[in-house]
Amino acid sequence: MPNLFNRTVNRMYGHAQFSAFFLLLLALACLPSVSFASGESKNADAFAKAVQLDDARGMKALLAAGVDPNLIAQKQRGETGLMLAVHEESKKVFAVLLNARGIDLNLRARNGDTALMIASYKGDAAAVKALLDKEAEPNNTGWTALHYAAAIGNDEIVQMLLDASAYIDAGSPNNTTPIMMAARAGKILTVKLLLDSGADVTLKNDVGMTAIDLARKFEHDDIADGLTHRLKQAGKL
Repeated sequence: MPNLFNRTVNRMYGHAQFSAFFLLLLALACLPSVSFASGESKNADAFAKAVQLDDARGMKALLAAGVDPNLIAQKQRGETGLMLAVHEESKKVFAVLLNARGIDLNLRARNGDTALMIASYKGDAAAVKALLDKEAEPNNTGWTALHYAAAIGNDEIVQMLLDASAYIDAGSPNNTTPIMMAARAGKILTVKLLLDSGADVTLKNDVGMTAIDLARKFEHDDIADGLTHRLKQAGKL
């Protein structure tokens, strides 16, 4: 069949014209995919811009046109629109994406952060609450939202995460726990909150340091002394 087709076209157009004809067909066949890729790129650019400008109306229009609400909006960090909205404090777009059909609240950026982790790191209690109300997952492997909230000493967020069943002794990639982060940063009230909520002060990270060791190393002697006293009271030291 291909030979018959070739002979027929050669009789109609000649060999040179057939080659040009074939190349034209090939070029035309490629046009739809080029157009699709171009449209997808434009959508991605418009999506990112809507997040950065906190353009809720523009974002709603994009979603209505079928744009994926989980589209990457910050390529270098691998952040979705929801993550970038938290980063940029684009609260109107954050609300739109949070309630978008098909949104995945637990996607992770290149560094492993989720939208909940970013909100916790920034101390954005309203965003944390909104995400938890939508059942964002507070527990994951590696660093967690509780690590970040403990490190900045935001007790409101720490309590919200604990109330949402965040694992209190979650281990980072080097097995640093949230109370270790709080002790290292000198956040005495956060240390007390975590301790009162059941954090294990005797745990060690991969370099053999406890929360007490980290408090001493970073010259937070009040925390180290307080934790030591609590361990002695509990008969663990």
